[in-house]
Amino acid sequence: MSFLTSMSVSNNAACSAIKRRMISPMALLARSFASVNDNSSTKPLHAYYPVVPGSLTAHLQLRTGETFTGGSFGATSSSIGETVFTTSLVGYPESMTDPSYRGQLLVFTQPLIGNYGVPKRARDQYGLLKHFESEKIQCSGIVVSDYATKYSHWNAVESLSEWCEREGVPAITGVDTRALVHILRGQGSTLGSLSAGSQPLEESKIQWVDPNAKNLVAQASTDSVRVFNPDGDVHIALIDCGVKYNIIRSLCEQGARVSLVPWNHNLVDNLASYDGIFISNGPGSPTHCTETIAQLRQAFEVYQRPIFGICMGNQLMGLAAGLNAYKLRFGNRGHNQPAVDLTTGKCVITSQNHGYALDDAQMPAGWDRYYVNANDGSNEGIRHLEKPFRSVQFHPEAKGGPLDTGYLFAEFVDSVRASKAAGLPASQSVIDESTASAQAATA
Repeated sequence: MSFLTSMSVSNNAACSAIKRRMISPMALLARSFASVNDNSSTKPLHAYYPVVPGSLTAHLQLRTGETFTGGSFGATSSSIGETVFTTSLVGYPESMTDPSYRGQLLVFTQPLIGNYGVPKRARDQYGLLKHFESEKIQCSGIVVSDYATKYSHWNAVESLSEWCEREGVPAITGVDTRALVHILRGQGSTLGSLSAGSQPLEESKIQWVDPNAKNLVAQASTDSVRVFNPDGDVHIALIDCGVKYNIIRSLCEQGARVSLVPWNHNLVDNLASYDGIFISNGPGSPTHCTETIAQLRQAFEVYQRPIFGICMGNQLMGLAAGLNAYKLRFGNRGHNQPAVDLTTGKCVITSQNHGYALDDAQMPAGWDRYYVNANDGSNEGIRHLEKPFRSVQFHPEAKGGPLDTGYLFAEFVDSVRASKAAGLPASQSVIDESTASAQAATA
């Protein structure tokens, strides 16, 4: 036996001995998880995580029959939602408070969740929470592989478990999220039930309700106008479809005065009041937002100043322009989605969270594709060929990262500022009225 081999064996033996002393049988039990492989039988899957004696169990039941039993670390309640997954490695406080996750059971593919706890509810100069994207947890429940019972971070004030319990959100740990994601990718995002208790719910008693059948945007939107950064030099109407706080912050940091308006705000009658229009992200299907689509369609005909949309905003602008939307098989959710700018050929890494996309196979007259997803070829943005109207499907504000496309906020506000400096009228009707007045005076 060589010196290196003997050293390797010796070191391995020493490491094994240390591990045996450090990891108790109970800890090893807690680290195992419910698992399944591709050779599973055709019987309904029930993957069971051996919960530590005395601990409460939780159950994730998919409408298609699969069940995952694990440990409960959230509220002792039950919830129904669309089961979706995110590949983001960091930022679970931001993801869980993102209104776009409203009505969904959120599966984290990152194995270890909760290790840096939950930050304090500090606010910035605009009155927005610094570390969260809204005032509360928006998802209906969370599913993780390994919940960290002990957290460590200088800014943490409570554990993820305490936060979920306080806000009434169920959570399950010990799930083989690799197997679960394999299922979701194969059959698509699926309705699920997440409950805490000794036994799974009786399937016949589960009242399956598809959140996408509801107008989730109306639920997530503000019901009154709110103004941020009132001393800004340009006035932007931000249509709230379920806006993330960092979108508001990003516009304010560019020096804009932001009026957050409801999703069904009477935009057309107030066009002259706004130097620019911005449509936010939001949850669910865009087809429910018929009032917003109608307002945007009218605005496209007469408005002369910049319009920009993000995520749901991209879809609503597309529908108003004449495109159709369709549901993606399992959506694009995470911080690592590549999108190609078709005007420059540049590829950027983006944060995304959507289950619907625009069908851009045939673009309406006057419009063109702006960005395209480099993975699946789905639409990532549209732009008008003559007017300053653009939108993107991804999130340039990207709280949690990446920051590749933050420049889009600066470009938008700069274009708003330039149109205001040029004295560009808000709408074509103003131009028509001015022309008519001039002609009458000449006559």
